[in-house]
Amino acid sequence: MVCEPWNAKLDVYLDGELPEAEMRTFDVHVRNCPSCSVDALTRVQTKRAIQGAGRRFVPTTEFRRRVQRGIASKPRRSLGLGRMFAVAAAVILVVGAVTSTYVGTRANKGQVFSEIADLHVTTLASSSPVDVISTDRHTVKPWFQGKIPFAFNLPELQNSEFSLLGGRMTYLDQTPGAHLIYDVRKHHISVFVFQEQSLRVKLDENSLSPKNLPFNMETWSQGRLRYFVIGDASAADIDSLAKLFKGAS
Repeated sequence: MVCEPWNAKLDVYLDGELPEAEMRTFDVHVRNCPSCSVDALTRVQTKRAIQGAGRRFVPTTEFRRRVQRGIASKPRRSLGLGRMFAVAAAVILVVGAVTSTYVGTRANKGQVFSEIADLHVTTLASSSPVDVISTDRHTVKPWFQGKIPFAFNLPELQNSEFSLLGGRMTYLDQTPGAHLIYDVRKHHISVFVFQEQSLRVKLDENSLSPKNLPFNMETWSQGRLRYFVIGDASAADIDSLAKLFKGAS
């Protein structure tokens, strides 16, 4: 396998434990090698799935007490042993199915937001954050043609405080997409664009306000594309850039 020497150090690279020179070399290789980029993404997703499994819902002490009080306050009726087991099994199955579906859906959506935040941080920390460097949208947009399976529009920034720094390809759920980087008052903002139908987790308009991220984020669906705008800029700046994209689309 051609990439076997790279794969041997891929986990160390993802943990950021390689020397700086090797990290830069890996950055370039992973961006240009489809096999290694998919492998890297798969490993990151596996790590996130393991982390998510360790954060499953645990009932609070007060919740347990309320349930126990509710059971104790009801009159007890004698049930045959077999009937008791049947009722218990039915309750466990129903509660387990509802809880696992609800928690799983929330975890998957939260994982998408976390992965977008990771992509934002990792790219800005890279020695080469963009593959096409230009402030001209007419240069950046054509660069993506043939590299991703969809087209999108970039907004006109004239009379705004935003400036385009460039763009690069990226992946979410092994789905290729566009990553644009903008600047506003020394704050960097990432804009991600993916095909909605290609994403494994389906986001709806009622679940798009992540509260536990260290960044401001806005996301929406338009023209069968899913947009994410994220950065440490103010919520007002994130909203303003999002509105420019919505107008351009």
